[in-house]
Amino acid sequence: MSSKSERNLCVLFADVSGSTRLYEKLGDKEALHAVERCLNRMTRATEQFKGRVVKTIGDEVMAVFDSAEAGMDAASSMQQRVDDLPPVRGIKLAIRVGFHFGPAIEEAKDVFGDTVNTAARMAGLAKACQIITTGSTVEALPPLLRQSTREIDALSVKGKAEDVKVCEVLWQESDDLTMKSASVTAAPLAARLTLRHGGEEKQLDAGHGTFSLGRDATSDIIINDRRASRTHARIERRRDKFVLIDQSTNGTYVTFEGEVEFALKREEVILRGKGRISFGHALDPEGEVVEFGIG
Repeated sequence: MSSKSERNLCVLFADVSGSTRLYEKLGDKEALHAVERCLNRMTRATEQFKGRVVKTIGDEVMAVFDSAEAGMDAASSMQQRVDDLPPVRGIKLAIRVGFHFGPAIEEAKDVFGDTVNTAARMAGLAKACQIITTGSTVEALPPLLRQSTREIDALSVKGKAEDVKVCEVLWQESDDLTMKSASVTAAPLAARLTLRHGGEEKQLDAGHGTFSLGRDATSDIIINDRRASRTHARIERRRDKFVLIDQSTNGTYVTFEGEVEFALKREEVILRGKGRISFGHALDPEGEVVEFGIG
């Protein structure tokens, strides 16, 4: 009979970004080798900060640590170790990491509970070379480490009554990050979202709070696709950011330029850069698409 215990743990998920592209470009054998090199480095970073790898699934590692500090140190070490790897036939290897500290249930070497779900959600929000965590985890860090984080936004997370503060861990010092941080604070009202659909172009800026998208005739952008819901999604402006919120039955599919498509199911995401949105199905030539760009 396995023993079950509950205690505070830092749960971390890390996966190889763009692994589908690796397999397409390199072939199975070479891509698998590249992914394994990343997994080995993530495992060594976990052990370096006295963590435990719970499991590896495909290109993803799930690990646990006794403290938020150890989880953040391991996440930064993972990024640095993978960043140090040379490109494979011109493709730079990269990982995404998310972690969260809170009560979790340990049973038969596996870990369960809300903390696990929240950590997985943070990893899902991260992009290549990025570490994402929660505001409550940042509060559990020593003051010095807190200085290496910045709040991105508050997002609604499935199963949570209140919005969850989402923070980025600044694991590398670079001009790119400094400029990014400066631009966020310097001109919060300059951001404008441009949406293109069926030859028409619409803009969401300081003068407009929300855009609705769906089959309903009252929608700001009408989607003539039976797979789309009548009230399918909306885009809200929150300070200097634009948030896409799925309200549909079949989900909203989002592709950021140069990244792999993902689905929102009663969830939301901060739009960035350029990309495409499709409604009720993955992107296909027959379906309607809304292109977006922020600038």
